Amino acid sequence: MGSKKSIAILVSAAVFTYTSPINAAPANNQPSLTQQVQEVVSHLDGAMDTSAQARANPNAPDVRITTCKVTVKNAGAIARPHAVFMYQEQALSQRLSQPYRQRFLRIAPSVDHNSIESAVFRPPTPQAWIGLCNKPEAQRIINVKDIGTSNCSVFLGRQQQNYIGETSASGCPSNYKGAVRITNRITLHQAGMDTWDRGFDATGNQVWGAEGEAYQFRWIGGNRGAGEQREQREQRSNDL
Repeated sequence: MGSKKSIAILVSAAVFTYTSPINAAPANNQPSLTQQVQEVVSHLDGAMDTSAQARANPNAPDVRITTCKVTVKNAGAIARPHAVFMYQEQALSQRLSQPYRQRFLRIAPSVDHNSIESAVFRPPTPQAWIGLCNKPEAQRIINVKDIGTSNCSVFLGRQQQNYIGETSASGCPSNYKGAVRITNRITLHQAGMDTWDRGFDATGNQVWGAEGEAYQFRWIGGNRGAGEQREQREQRSNDL
């Protein structure tokens, strides 16, 4: 695949199709939007990689995505009701100290209360945050000025036990490896996450990203909930 081995930014995405108050259970028995925010956060929190896919397909890259919750001080204008902020970095599994994608995420009910919005923020000094998820949650405190600006939002929708979605038809702006826009379709499921990250140039040609099959991220060691277990270990350490 050459340069197309590069995986684009993960942007959790989907469209949800009901309207309801944030804290009320919808008529179709789906969890409330507030509960869905927590489900998405719990699903992303921890580490996943594509090592199994890379072993089966020599053209597939072995990439790890690591995500953790953070606290944003003085969030102000970027705050949303029931929002959870997260940090995420993406790197080749053999180069974890050299991530090629870093971003902050704001997971929150959308303004119209019809979906879960994941807004992507690009930090102005990404090098400062490498390995942030290795720190205890109590130390993952970020000033709002360090979050950067958001130029992309995508929307998550719950379908049975999964979350499925995609970016808008026009995609999101990009300046990575010749792409001026990216599109993505993802599925969060019990084994992990599948993504169709793709980058397109100014003439609409795909210049990198998934072809033929999705990128297949799986829980490292088959261990869903790694983030929760990490926090439990931190709490036990604090209690000693």
